[in-house]
Amino acid sequence: MEGNGGDDASAAAPLNQWRHDAWKIFQFYLDKSTPHAVYRWIGTFVLACLYALRVFYLQGFYIISYGVGIYVLNLLIGFLSPLVDPELEPSDGPSLPTKGSDEFKPFIRRLPEFKFWYAITKAFCIAFVLTFFSMFDVPVFWPILLFYWVVLFFLTMRRQIAHMIKYKYLPFNIGKQKYGGKKPAASSSGFRGD
Repeated sequence: MEGNGGDDASAAAPLNQWRHDAWKIFQFYLDKSTPHAVYRWIGTFVLACLYALRVFYLQGFYIISYGVGIYVLNLLIGFLSPLVDPELEPSDGPSLPTKGSDEFKPFIRRLPEFKFWYAITKAFCIAFVLTFFSMFDVPVFWPILLFYWVVLFFLTMRRQIAHMIKYKYLPFNIGKQKYGGKKPAASSSGFRGD
């Protein structure tokens, strides 16, 4: 009887080691993908298209698609929202400028871009796997779900855009100045001093 406990522990050790090694390899490649935002998003778009084609081909799993849509909408709100909402929490730290004379403070997202991408990609992977199990194919009238999601999207985005206008922030880098490096100084006298 005592031999069984030792055998189970010795059998579990290689499995735990393999799982740990697999996680380290996954984390390594995930870290390597961090600076390649465009390629990451292209990969996610391809994955979303594969999922959409599978749902279209199977003519089912609309409830899974609706769940993914609500989850992505929730992530989008976090991505577009500031870390510290001036409406809820006045902060002594970095905050959004509310007047033209206020000092510029950078926009810090509640949900960073990498975590946003990772959560969306993981959601589409899980949804794709769920399409292989018939118990998740709940029969629903999909136009109602689509209509409800579109209404929810527009109401939520209207509220978010009103919040952006009220607190005068733009969650994107469009129109913001970027550092381009030092430019060589041009001499007006023509004297080089060589």
